[in-house]
Amino acid sequence: MKNQVQLITYVDRITHAGLKELKALLDDELQGLFGGVHLLPFYFPIDGSDAGFDPIDHVQVDSRLGNWDDVKRIGDDYDIMADLIVNHMSAESPEFKDVLKHGKQSAYWDLFLTKDKVFPEGLSEQDQAAIYRPRPGSCFSTYTLADGSTEEFWTTFTRNQIDIDVHSAAGKDYLNRVLARFDHSKVNLIRLDAAGYAIKKPGTSCFMIEESFEFVDKLAKQANELGMTTLAEIHSHHMTQVEIAKRVDMVYDFALPPLILHTLFSQDCQALTHWLEMAPRNCITVLDTHDGIGIIDVGPMDGLRGLLTENQIDNLVETIHGNSKGESLQATGAAASNVDLYQINCTYYDALGQNDLDYLMARAIQFFAPGIPQVYYAGLLAIPNDMDLLNKTHVGRDINRPYLNREKVQQAMQKPVVKALTKLIKLRNSSPAFDGRFTMASAERTLTLSWTAAEAQASLTLDFANKDGQIILLDKQGKETQVSLSRLLAQA
Repeated sequence: MKNQVQLITYVDRITHAGLKELKALLDDELQGLFGGVHLLPFYFPIDGSDAGFDPIDHVQVDSRLGNWDDVKRIGDDYDIMADLIVNHMSAESPEFKDVLKHGKQSAYWDLFLTKDKVFPEGLSEQDQAAIYRPRPGSCFSTYTLADGSTEEFWTTFTRNQIDIDVHSAAGKDYLNRVLARFDHSKVNLIRLDAAGYAIKKPGTSCFMIEESFEFVDKLAKQANELGMTTLAEIHSHHMTQVEIAKRVDMVYDFALPPLILHTLFSQDCQALTHWLEMAPRNCITVLDTHDGIGIIDVGPMDGLRGLLTENQIDNLVETIHGNSKGESLQATGAAASNVDLYQINCTYYDALGQNDLDYLMARAIQFFAPGIPQVYYAGLLAIPNDMDLLNKTHVGRDINRPYLNREKVQQAMQKPVVKALTKLIKLRNSSPAFDGRFTMASAERTLTLSWTAAEAQASLTLDFANKDGQIILLDKQGKETQVSLSRLLAQA
């Protein structure tokens, strides 16, 4: 895996076309910016109820985007990350339709998880209360079979996303087939989507329990044997990330985005530096993704202290709503369907009130923090909240899932903030110092993040009171480059 900035994108939403057009975009307009690309679900269908995270066929590329050969061609030049959706599949899949038609006589009955498989003696009130819910409502959906009988299936997220029994022979075969398809198609990075919910056990939260760690560990080793690196996608208490980082190749640093916002809002970097002292080094860093801005990752949980206090989180959330002129409020919680209880739906650019210098400071912190940085396509282009799409779909996360095309990409890349960001990306990619040792120093309202590898050095010093940052790069030949973020923006 290259230690360079990566792109996160939907194939169709950035190109208004397919995989071939994305490859052309990476090679042309985005040339030199990205060492890899996270292709958000490109399986059939890309336009399901959860934007591809409810696959009808996980091993079929949606024909509107191309085929597996097109994926391979991207893999010839870039690292490719793809989602292994381990927890569920679509209710519209042939397998689940066969279950509805034939019931327990279906060859696929064991593929799906029912309530009585986990609670054969019935679900007690105590068991029900213990189950952790990422979204409001029940974690079960009742379906009527062809013979008139009913069955309660696990649906952790939505009624259309039927949970898989990963312990069954059918469940294991399903995941094995997806892994094999990835292996044959030059996918070398696997994002384990919703892996924390895959294991259910009576009397537990059914989320990130010890058996979940064991499952993720086993799945990671299986992928490693095929030469693939795994990334666990889990929103939870920050210490959970620290623990699971010991069991997999890589984890997301989901605490970083809200902590950077808190730091810029309060001009106090104490919480951020506290986290960076303990944060996993084997991580992917993000500010924005196809989902919202995580809050649970910095908050208290089950009696454990968070990285931020409840008051600090309240201030963070209210500031985001204020900076976005209330747009994030329209896309979050009960205001929109498909809600998450732990995220604020808003572009990161709007969360900072479209302040270009603040946005550049946030990206600089991300690029100098430990880990491999990923930049979401809407964030790369500083696209504001898509209120038209939100009002059309009433899906909160669509506020940050715009539909673009090549012309709109070209236009966005002329914005001063985007020009400055692309220069910052190239600076991050060019220095070998980021392969070395990370150090950090902070004062009341300043923070310095530094990297050293052999003779190469890279440092970022941020002054939160005066709102600027200074980058100093020293290459192996002793040549020094100094760049201030404000000047980088002014010259763009």
